Amino acid sequence: MTDTSSNGLSRRALFGAFAATALIAAPTYANAFSFLRGAGDIRRLRMTSPRTGERIDTIYWIEGQYIRESVDEISAFMRDWRSDAVKNIDIRTIDIMVAAHNLMDTSEPYTLLSGYRTPQTNSMLRSKSGGVAKNSLHLKGQAADLRLGSRSVGQMGKAAIACNAGGVGKYSRSNFVHMDCGVVRSWGG
Repeated sequence: MTDTSSNGLSRRALFGAFAATALIAAPTYANAFSFLRGAGDIRRLRMTSPRTGERIDTIYWIEGQYIRESVDEISAFMRDWRSDAVKNIDIRTIDIMVAAHNLMDTSEPYTLLSGYRTPQTNSMLRSKSGGVAKNSLHLKGQAADLRLGSRSVGQMGKAAIACNAGGVGKYSRSNFVHMDCGVVRSWGG
């Protein structure tokens, strides 16, 4: 279950926290890749959306098993807010987002600027900015544009790059980091 209210954990999050006797400490940059390979008992995602006013705080993976209901809730949360269109978000992108978040050792939820985009939304954004790819991974549900108030674009980018698991774009002037599960690469500054 997801908490879309202002505070508190979902019942699923409480259950997951109770079920695990101890959480593994946040990994360091040196072992970031092992985190994606299954280290840890719980994977939890916390985000807010300034576009919709929604919040999500959900455990989507416990002891090697993805929780389908939670993954579906994440996909709904990361929908194209302009049309309310939902696409399944690639689990690899979610894992990268969570691994990078854990590396930054913060409890602040991500601010989601963009998750899934319909072709119409992507075309509209391309017409307004040269930084939007024609075949963006946002169209496939494989990318997210994220911000943290407590961490700089450089810090977020460094954590995401340390995961060595996808694309990382640093957009300092716009104050966000793009993370995707595509080919390992990085750009921006």
